[in-house]
Amino acid sequence: MTAFALLYSLHVLAAVIWVGGMFFAWMVLRPAAVSQLQAPERLKLWAEVFRQFFRWVWVTLLILPISGIGMWHMRFDGMAAAPRYVHIMAGLFLVMLALFLRIQLLLLPELKRKIAEQNWPEGGASLGKIRGLVGSNLLLGLLVIALASARPLF
Repeated sequence: MTAFALLYSLHVLAAVIWVGGMFFAWMVLRPAAVSQLQAPERLKLWAEVFRQFFRWVWVTLLILPISGIGMWHMRFDGMAAAPRYVHIMAGLFLVMLALFLRIQLLLLPELKRKIAEQNWPEGGASLGKIRGLVGSNLLLGLLVIALASARPLF
């Protein structure tokens, strides 16, 4: 396996873990939790899901930029020679990172606080904010994957 193939494989796997996890949470776990659990149990479930999933997101946040920059330099000999879609993907990664950090550092502690206080209505509102940002990040992640797959010539 070449160095480029290794970086590419790690990059794709990291993207699949992050974006696939968001897709599963949004499209499968959320509807199931809403239909089967009352607010206290649902909020506790989500706090635990985030705790476990965000460990993996942190791993992907290390792998994606390292592998991406490595491929950038191996394939395009630096940033200036890379096609525009690669620059767009890197920019969208930064937006996704910012949204994730907002969830991890601001909104998740708020959710945990509301759960500890057993303030279920406000906990639900906190979860709603997180859900909105996860939805935005999911759409951005799918866009990045589409760009990477299509490799447009613009």
